[in-house]
Amino acid sequence: MNRDIAVVAFAQTRHSAQDDGLTEVEMLAPVIGEIKERTGLTRFGFTCSGSCDYLAGTPFSFVSALDAVGAWPPISESHVEMDAAWALYEAWVRLRHGDVDTALVYGFGKGSQGALREIFTQQLDPYYLAPLGVDPVSLAALQARAYLDRAGVKEDDLRAVAARSRAAGRANPYALHLPDPDDEGYEVAPLRPSDIAPVADGAAAIVLAAGDTARELCERPAWISGVDHRAEAHAPGARDLTRSESTRIAARKAGADRVEVAELHARYSHEELILREALGLDESVSVNPSGGPLSADPVMATGLIRIGEAAARIHDGTATRALAHAASGPCLQQNLVCVLSGESDG
Repeated sequence: MNRDIAVVAFAQTRHSAQDDGLTEVEMLAPVIGEIKERTGLTRFGFTCSGSCDYLAGTPFSFVSALDAVGAWPPISESHVEMDAAWALYEAWVRLRHGDVDTALVYGFGKGSQGALREIFTQQLDPYYLAPLGVDPVSLAALQARAYLDRAGVKEDDLRAVAARSRAAGRANPYALHLPDPDDEGYEVAPLRPSDIAPVADGAAAIVLAAGDTARELCERPAWISGVDHRAEAHAPGARDLTRSESTRIAARKAGADRVEVAELHARYSHEELILREALGLDESVSVNPSGGPLSADPVMATGLIRIGEAAARIHDGTATRALAHAASGPCLQQNLVCVLSGESDG
């Protein structure tokens, strides 16, 4: 169970803010083709995906996505109905069993297909909150107001996060190239449109490999030195929304210290500030150099992309130790922290 496991390849789509008419399979197929070409692998010891049936509006829609992967001869496959960062966690656990050496992980989502605010209201308590129709943006605004009041942070600090993320996103060929925030009104006070992750269609894939196989497939593997995920209470009113205790615990369990780069799954500008505090990140750490979710939020792949973007910094040598974070649920309810290093423990 103590195998060294690394991210050896990462690919993603050029995310789109409008429905381009492609099916989820058509959107995913080029990414799978690219990841196979990059590694030279046509089959993997394990395959795991993350998606949301509610986006397509059909049950078991993830099964059709296997057409992009190739499921014959039969493959060992699994799926999580949440962000594909959690699919990567399952694949990491699977590789630690020792009987397979490679795993393909992918996530995809077409946010343009449905009303996300209505869809993700279904994550709430079905008896008390869901019937009220409280959408995720309104809950995020409630959290932002509580955080501003507790931490003494100004709305200008939120706008600075949004502006920095958009500037970084314009240098990322895969993100949406958004202009700097202008003099805009509130979406839901205190959040303005630029404080909210823009809906995008997209997909991403990662290949994990163990030990010598990782070294054969990648010149500079991004070794997973630690990964952990924790959950808060389901009801937003049962926890302190101004802090992310689950992120703090996950970071401690994963050994998240001395990192140079942090890719954070912050879908709202204030979430980055809460996560920085929970992770203990100072100004020396480069946060979301890819632009992060505020430059593109392909739902169900955004968290996986954070891991891929962090791994890419290890692959190209611009960082020796990086952190990736993924979130799910309202107001940072569930949080995963993955620490990547240019050196293996073995």
